Amino acid sequence: MKNKLLTLLLFLISLTTVAQDITGKWNGLLKLPGFELRIVFKVSKNGETYATTMDSPDQGAFGIPMTSTELRGMSLKITHTAASIVYEGKISDDQKITGTFTQAGQVFPLELTRTAVDKKAIIRPQDPVKPYPYYCEDVVIHNVTDSVDIAGTLTLPTKDGIYPVVILISGSGPQNRDEELLGHKPFLILSDFLTRNGIAVLRFDDRGTNLSTGSFSQATSVDFAHDVECVVKYLINRKEINKAKIGLIGHSEGGIIAPIVAAANKNVSFIVLMAGTGVRGDELLLMQQEAIGKVSGVSDNDLAKIKFINRKAFDIVLENTDNKILETKLSEYLKTIVKDIPASQRSEGMTDDQLIELIVKQTTSPWMLYFIRHDPAQVLNNVKCPVLAINGSNDLQVPSKSNLEAIRASLIKAGNQNFTITELNGLNHLFQECKTGNPAEYSTIEQTISPVALNAILEWITKVTNEL
Repeated sequence: MKNKLLTLLLFLISLTTVAQDITGKWNGLLKLPGFELRIVFKVSKNGETYATTMDSPDQGAFGIPMTSTELRGMSLKITHTAASIVYEGKISDDQKITGTFTQAGQVFPLELTRTAVDKKAIIRPQDPVKPYPYYCEDVVIHNVTDSVDIAGTLTLPTKDGIYPVVILISGSGPQNRDEELLGHKPFLILSDFLTRNGIAVLRFDDRGTNLSTGSFSQATSVDFAHDVECVVKYLINRKEINKAKIGLIGHSEGGIIAPIVAAANKNVSFIVLMAGTGVRGDELLLMQQEAIGKVSGVSDNDLAKIKFINRKAFDIVLENTDNKILETKLSEYLKTIVKDIPASQRSEGMTDDQLIELIVKQTTSPWMLYFIRHDPAQVLNNVKCPVLAINGSNDLQVPSKSNLEAIRASLIKAGNQNFTITELNGLNHLFQECKTGNPAEYSTIEQTISPVALNAILEWITKVTNEL
């Protein structure tokens, strides 16, 4: 009888364990070298199938759909294949999960709880404090062609008056109107600075991000350019805007988009390229991988392997425009060299087939295909309006000298008579004063944008708009 009771008791305990409810919100604090990121998993269930979305509030990213969610006994596994993210944890009870967060081979402990987590307060001394000494208006602009609503904020030195205006265009990845990332809000600070100095500013959420509608994941730089064109058209019809003084400021990928719009739209009077690119996307990616790899401690041998593998993969992209043929040829190539891909480029436990599938998926996404093939020179050759191109000397994402010289050569070829090319000493890709330029430093630096960069932009815009 005792053995039967013990068996029954163990069976009941087992049932209780299996019935553990993991649905709902799970909060964790990911402690990375030099900074911390809040991670939020939201788990739902439909029948016997689980689904999860992930938020990274400190990066301004919300509702990222995860690829799969598996619950086996007390073990939970959540993956995002395209981003090489795997979370594996053991469920202690309905209030706690202990596990590891892995991305691209790097493993970090991550404990999840039902309670929202606090992190060390991030000091950002440049963030403006309300009330602002100028007029702010939230706006929604409809892109009729793509059926997208673009939500943003227009700031004016005063409610009444007529002002020159700039449109801020963010870098790659889903960005809100403040271009918020790693606790920084570069566009909020830039907008505040310019508006206090007599220039109207319109900044907006990327399509599919925050309050803007549409699909971000299926968009390319050309689609984002369509959104900017709609914003230009909107501003032309605002009584507070001087229609002869409408400019664009593009950061990083925004520095690709601004010339696309300016080359085709005579209503754009000037553009500012903040770490804009001057070389074709495949060349930029190879430069970027090498520069960041070196300061991150990747061995010369691994860097050489990565460069060789990616160069061939990019050539396949450039040579094949049919997506099905491209996927086939890329897969066939990767199968021949997958054993040579460094461990640092794959998640722990990832099979060769999974790695190949991941690389093909990442490389053939609409945005990446466009980026790899796009040659900014072909657009800059047709930009006739005044141009300011600035870059930090410590920028590892858009290496300064190569890109600034390429921009200069293209504008000369265009016959452009009014451009300024400036390298700002000691600044990184975000235009922060920094030590190495490594992206890992971004969040650890209190400064969001160096006053040197802010003043360079303001002085140039003031000069150009006075001449228009």
